[in-house]
Amino acid sequence: MSSNKKYWKNVEEISPVQSATLASLKHKEFVQEIPVDEFLGDKDTLESSATTRRDFLKYVGFSTAAASLAACEGPVIKSIPYVVQPEEIIPGVANYYATAIGNGYDFASLLIKTREGRPIKVECNSLAGENGTTNARVQASVLDLYDNQRLSGPLKDRENISWEDFYKELGENLEMVQSQNKAIVLLTQTYASPSTSKLISEFKAKYSNVSHVVYDAISESFAADAYEARYGRRGLANYDFSKAKTIVSIGADFLGDWQGGGFDSAYAKGRVPKNGTMSRHIQFESNMSLSGANADKRVPLKPSQQKLALVRLYGKLTGSSVGVTLPPKIEAAIDSAAKEISKAGPNAVVLTGIQDEKAQGLVIAINEFIKSKAFDPKTIILTRQGNDKAVSALVKDMNAGRVGAVIMAGVNPVYTLPNASAFVDGLRKTAVSVAFTMKNDETAAETQYVGAAPHYLESWGDLETKSGFYALMQPTIRPLFDTQQFQEALLVLNGSTVSYHDYIKSFWTETVLKEGVWNQALHDGVYTGTPLATLDTATSKISKTTFSPAAAISTLSSVKSSDFELTLYPKTGMGDGQQANNPWLQ
Repeated sequence: MSSNKKYWKNVEEISPVQSATLASLKHKEFVQEIPVDEFLGDKDTLESSATTRRDFLKYVGFSTAAASLAACEGPVIKSIPYVVQPEEIIPGVANYYATAIGNGYDFASLLIKTREGRPIKVECNSLAGENGTTNARVQASVLDLYDNQRLSGPLKDRENISWEDFYKELGENLEMVQSQNKAIVLLTQTYASPSTSKLISEFKAKYSNVSHVVYDAISESFAADAYEARYGRRGLANYDFSKAKTIVSIGADFLGDWQGGGFDSAYAKGRVPKNGTMSRHIQFESNMSLSGANADKRVPLKPSQQKLALVRLYGKLTGSSVGVTLPPKIEAAIDSAAKEISKAGPNAVVLTGIQDEKAQGLVIAINEFIKSKAFDPKTIILTRQGNDKAVSALVKDMNAGRVGAVIMAGVNPVYTLPNASAFVDGLRKTAVSVAFTMKNDETAAETQYVGAAPHYLESWGDLETKSGFYALMQPTIRPLFDTQQFQEALLVLNGSTVSYHDYIKSFWTETVLKEGVWNQALHDGVYTGTPLATLDTATSKISKTTFSPAAAISTLSSVKSSDFELTLYPKTGMGDGQQANNPWLQ
């Protein structure tokens, strides 16, 4: 709003009787004539002008600046104070709230800096230890909250719809699908949320023929398959690199995004020279990674050679005859690494990023053979639960007409699946399709119903990232749009009238906290207690003889190398692509 103030240059301007001269001057931009002819010359004498090019540019620049300054009248912005100022808000002083992120790819306990109710900075939660580390994507996630491309409300066939009608129609459609005896599929991201798991179980109890398929865009399914085959529960083994004196990695960028990341702080503890010793790190890899850049010894090799290197390492450690051949330099490096592992014994650890179940099983066998202290299968990592086999089966069932409804949350398979066209064909053959998403992405464009999902800084939630380690998610700002969480939808469809906040509080009080206090856990954002995800290796339902090293060696040894091979890896700024339009990550 412009100012209404008036200024007078002289007394005559406010006089009720103004002269004709004064009236004419009001209509002139400049009271005095600018002597252009003196410094430029008139039309006839321009060629004889003594004005230099430099002087001419000075005059032009000054006149432009003068005109610009004349138009720079600042607007009057009124500051409206609080009628009743909240006790916790002091203008100019930041507030901090503990929360957590769990978007299917990044999981961490966080501390959010806010100013007068607006989140402006993401920081680590020091109370979470190594489970509170952040990366570039997590730091930049605060900008996603203010993304103007977010969905502002629910949609049906690309038209706005109320949440009341959304749930009413969805409930009726699910009843119809159930009466037809067709499958209802929940296709979701990895939530690592105990309360969400309970909600999904309740949803399965209400509707018959329901299956839950977990999909990760960048999957660790092969590692999870190997772990499940060995220990009887789906998850990933934890690694504590602070207990390792010798670390041998074959294609695993464990300082990057490998298996969800978060290993850097423990690794750093063992890399500080103490009493003249520090951990020894040997990295075998195809592309230069963060882990390779920090290794004591880095050995470059092709992706196909990684499998052969792992087989040779197993043979050298166990004394088995494997019969694989590699270039002399690589063989020498593997033999040297095997000697260092044997010397370190339980203080050594081996890991791999090879996307092959047998390769992952062989690594488990190696760590069990050397009794590695850093290898901890009892502490289960729950941040990668995607099942590639189940996703492939879902695509086939959809195209065969066996699926009546697909409800998706936190995933964009039309963009991320290798066989996305087959998924789209199957989706079009499915009577009911729903996507809960923040943006009108590729998958949302193919679905009948779209539920506008909130940002994690607007949401309630909980996490169990590792067995026994919990984190709470709380909103740090009121929802900017008409959004609802996937969990709230499950509550409505289950026939419940409680809010998700009340549901989490009740669940935690009864199951997680035991003797803990809810308010303290919410304040801290983290809680360490009895694991809901447990593993007893002594009573594992899968026999140790299930995994056959000989069969794994035979399969891995049959790989053929070529002159050119492709290796794909996630960049820190890109991740799984869900933050592709975030300007901090470009």
